[in-house]
Amino acid sequence: MKTTPLKPLCFSTILLFFLASCGGGGSSPSVAQTSTTAAMLPPLLIPPGTLPRVILPSETIQITTVKVQNLSALQTRVPVTFGHIFAKGDVPATYSVSAQLADGSVLPLQVDIKATHDDGSLRHAIISAILPQLGANATETIKLLKNNQLNPAATANTPAELLSAGFTAGMNIVLNGQTYRVSVENLLQSAKYSNWLNGAIVNEWLVSAPLKDAQGLEHPHLTARFAIRSYTGQKTARVDVTLENNWAYEPGPQNFTYDTQIQVGNQTVYSKAGLTHAHHARWRKLFWWGAEPQVHIQHNTAYLIASKAVPNYDQSIVFSAASIAPIKAKFTGAVTEPMGSGMAQPYMPTTGGRPDIGLMPGWAVTYLLTMDKDAKFATLGTADLAGSWSMHYRDKNTDRPVSLINYPYMTLLGNPGDTYNPVTKKSERFPVCGGICTNINVADSAHEPSFSYLPYLVTGDYYHLEELQFWTMYNLFQSNPGYRDNIKGLFNRTQVRGQAWILRSLADAAYITPDNDVLKKQFPTFLSDNLDWYNNAYSNNPKTDNTLGAIFDGGSTVYNSGRGMSPWMDDFFTSAAGHTLELGYSKAAPLLAWKAKFPIGRMTDPGYCWILGAIYALNVRDSATSPYYTSFKDAYLASNAATLTSLPCAGTAMAANLGLKVGEMTGYSSEGTGYPSNMQPALAYSVDSGIAGGANAWQVFIKRSVKPDYAKGPQFAIIPR
Repeated sequence: MKTTPLKPLCFSTILLFFLASCGGGGSSPSVAQTSTTAAMLPPLLIPPGTLPRVILPSETIQITTVKVQNLSALQTRVPVTFGHIFAKGDVPATYSVSAQLADGSVLPLQVDIKATHDDGSLRHAIISAILPQLGANATETIKLLKNNQLNPAATANTPAELLSAGFTAGMNIVLNGQTYRVSVENLLQSAKYSNWLNGAIVNEWLVSAPLKDAQGLEHPHLTARFAIRSYTGQKTARVDVTLENNWAYEPGPQNFTYDTQIQVGNQTVYSKAGLTHAHHARWRKLFWWGAEPQVHIQHNTAYLIASKAVPNYDQSIVFSAASIAPIKAKFTGAVTEPMGSGMAQPYMPTTGGRPDIGLMPGWAVTYLLTMDKDAKFATLGTADLAGSWSMHYRDKNTDRPVSLINYPYMTLLGNPGDTYNPVTKKSERFPVCGGICTNINVADSAHEPSFSYLPYLVTGDYYHLEELQFWTMYNLFQSNPGYRDNIKGLFNRTQVRGQAWILRSLADAAYITPDNDVLKKQFPTFLSDNLDWYNNAYSNNPKTDNTLGAIFDGGSTVYNSGRGMSPWMDDFFTSAAGHTLELGYSKAAPLLAWKAKFPIGRMTDPGYCWILGAIYALNVRDSATSPYYTSFKDAYLASNAATLTSLPCAGTAMAANLGLKVGEMTGYSSEGTGYPSNMQPALAYSVDSGIAGGANAWQVFIKRSVKPDYAKGPQFAIIPR
C-alpha cells in the first residue's frame, strides 16, 4: 500500500494540535465523507509500544469513556475498532473526536463517520486505534473528547499492501459432488470492492461473488461476501465471512445441503459437513489472519442510555454471576452453528413470555447494563444468527435488501394477481420454491426480537447493519400490497404486538442507517407515512370516539367473543411509540401523548382499580358490534365479576379474593415477563410524554408490593427519564 510521506513540519503540527490539518483550517465533514483520520503516525517515527505526550487542541471536552480489557498476557500495538453513538449536539459538525489514555497520553484515532443528526452533529461513527500496550489482564480507559479542530479527509487505500504480505482467504463447498470455490485475494485484486472503513489506521473492504465450479460456472443462488479489515503496518486482518442463499428474484429458490470449508492463510479455519442452508437465509463466521487481539471493549452504559439511542433501562439493577450464567450456558453448542437460533426462539409464533420480546431482548439488555463479556458474546453471536430465518431477500440489481420503492407490489401474502404492478405492467411476485423450502426457524413480526440494532451500534459491523435492514424491509413488504397501501408500507392491519415491533425496528433502522446509504431516505419516509396514519386515525382525529387511548385496529378485539382486547399488546405499542419519539421523530409525540392515556388510566382512573391494571384481556364493548366504551369504569366493570369490583380497591378483601398479597397486581407480578412487567415501559414513556397523571401513575405502579427480579431478565426494566 503506497502512502504519501508526511513532511516533518506537518507531522509536528499534527502532534501539536493532534487533529488539526497542517496550517489549521479544514472543512466540515460531509455525508459523502465517510471517514476522518486523526493523527497519522508513520511507524518509523513512532516506535512500537510508545506514544509521545502531546498538547491537545485549545478546546477539548470529555464526552464519555470506553474501556478495553486485556483478556490475556501483555499485548503491544493492539488494534481496536468499535462503533459508538453520540448524543445530538455532543460533537457539532465543526468539531471532531480525539482521545486520551488514562496516563494523559494522546491516542491517535480514526473516526469513520456513518450517521449524523439533523443539526449536522455526529450521531454514529466507527472508531479505530492502536493501543501502545495492554498489561496482562489489565483494563485501559480511553477518554473520548470533543475538540474544536477538524480532521483532514482520508485517502482511500487499496488492498495491495495486505496482499503483498501474503494474505489469502477463501471458501469452498461440495454440493451434489461438485466443488464450488471463491478466493478473497482474487476479489481484492479485481478492485471490485467498496470501502467500509477508510483511513490511516485501518481499512475494511467489502467484496462478494457467486461461488463457481471448476469450469467457472456460477452457482445461481449461493454467494459469498467478505469484509476484510486490515490494520496498516501490522500483519493482521479480520476476515468476516458470510454465505448467502437469498436472491429475491432468482428462479427456483430452495434449501441446499453441502459440505463447507473456510480457509484463511492457507489453513482451514472452519469446516462443516452436511450443512443445510435454508432458502433466503445466510450465515456468518469471523476469523483472523495473524494474531487476534485478545480484548473486550466496554462502552459507557450511562452515556449510551443518556444519548436516547437506547431506552432508559434501570441502571440500579444488581446483577450477579449467577444471573448472567444462564446466558453463557444457553449460547453454546448446536444453536451457535450456521442456521442455529442462538438465544432466540426459532419458531417465533410460539406464545408465552420469553427473553426475545421487548424493545430489546433480555440478553442484550443484560449486556448493555453490565458490559459483561459473556453477555456480549451471546448478544453479538445471536445477532450473527439472525441470518438463519428465511426472510432475507436481496435485489440483484442493487445488491441491497429488496425495497418497496423498487417493488411496491411484492408480497409474501395474497394472490399472485395482487403483485401486478400497473405502472410497469409486470408481476412482482417472488419465484416459487424450486425444491425443499422448509426451515425450522420461522419468522413472525408479532414476536420478532431486536437482533441487530444494539450490535451494530457498538461494533459498526456492516453485517449487523444489513440484518437490521433485511428484517425491517421484510416487516414492510410481507403483507398484502392493498392492505399496506403498496409503496407506503403501512402496517396497521397486523396484530397490535406486530405493529409495536415493526414500529420499533423501522425507527431503529431509520435512525442508525448511514447517511450515504440508499435506504437512509427510504426508512424515514416509511416511518413518517405510518406515523401519519396513526395520528390521522387517533391522536389528531377529532371525530374519533376512542377516548381510552387503546388501539382497536389490527384485529385487536379478538378476546371474549369480540368484546375484549389485550392491554399488554397495547403496552408494547405504547413503548415503541415512546422509543420512536426518543430517537427524534417528532411525529411520534402526539401519538405517544394519546397512547399514554391508556396505561395512565388503568393505574389512576377513579373508576378502575389499579390492581387489575395489567389484566390479560379487557372488555372494551358490550358485543362485537357495539360501540367502544368511553370510560375506564365501564371497561373495569365489564371485565371483572361484581363480587370483585364491589370490593375496596387494593384492600385486604380484594387481595383475598384474588389470592394475592395486599398491593400485588394480577398477571404474574413477580415475573420479569409478567403482564405488569409488560406494562412498565409503557408507563415509563407515558410519564415522559408529559401528559397529566403520568407521574402519579408511575408512583402507584412502582410502590406495588410484589415486583420481579429484573436481574434474571431486564428487557422490560425501563424507567422514566
